[in-house]
Amino acid sequence: MIALDNLSKKFGSEWAVHPLALEVPRGSMFGLLGHNGAGKSTIIGMILGQVFPSDGSVTVNGEDVFRERCRALSRVGAIFETPAFYDYLSGLTNLRIFCNYTSAPSTSRLEEIIRLLRLEDCIQNRVSTYSHGMRQRLALAQALLPDPELLILDEPTDGLDPEGLHEMRNLIRGLNQEHGLTILLASHDLSEVQQLCSHVAVLKQGELIFNGLWREAHFDASQIRIEVDRQAEAETGLVSNGLVSKFSQPGRAQLADGRTIADVTEWLTAHGYRVRSVTPVEPTLEDFYLQTTRARSSDKPR
Repeated sequence: MIALDNLSKKFGSEWAVHPLALEVPRGSMFGLLGHNGAGKSTIIGMILGQVFPSDGSVTVNGEDVFRERCRALSRVGAIFETPAFYDYLSGLTNLRIFCNYTSAPSTSRLEEIIRLLRLEDCIQNRVSTYSHGMRQRLALAQALLPDPELLILDEPTDGLDPEGLHEMRNLIRGLNQEHGLTILLASHDLSEVQQLCSHVAVLKQGELIFNGLWREAHFDASQIRIEVDRQAEAETGLVSNGLVSKFSQPGRAQLADGRTIADVTEWLTAHGYRVRSVTPVEPTLEDFYLQTTRARSSDKPR
């Protein structure tokens, strides 16, 4: 759906985005990750034709964004940076104004999107009365009105309370799974991306350092969780007997070289501990992200 070929951007003498190649598969939920200043917003700006690259090309649905911008972006919706509305006008009027810049949606399409995002009760109210969560849903409605195939979301859950976050997450998941939209999601919230995205690209200082299925990447399989009675005593015994090299925190251990979960369980049982669980640590996206970015830092010469 999206293809970036040797894409780069310099501001003066500083690289915002180093030359990179990246593809977002059609139908995927794709996460774009990186710290502040990593290049996420610059990349999204180039995909949307708002930032001109220093080199390389961007194609969306097979069309070059900078040669055929209207055709390339005709089926693209986006929430990019902070959504702005006319606060003194109703949500409905705002939607009509902004959509008329491209093409006016049909009444049936407008009603469909308002229902989908559950805006019926507030769509006639002034936007100045909207909560932050309602504004985010209104922004998503604006992005969906052109009936896009690709949806680009830049920090769509930023500032939402837990209820609003849960609602937005379910909306985004439904747009991908039930409506078939390809979604590019840029976010600082790693737990959110973990729940939504299988594919991720990780950026650091404008450089692409990982691209792919993060759950299939290599993880340290020697990290385990241990839960027993007399926990502190058991942890001391496991370390002193060479089964575990260390505990990074209570209950989370690093297996000693050559040792297995079966060895640990056998020792605990033989020494009279009541074992509740001994399990591998399930990797999280946060674990993966920190492991990936720290490994790249250690690769650089000092």
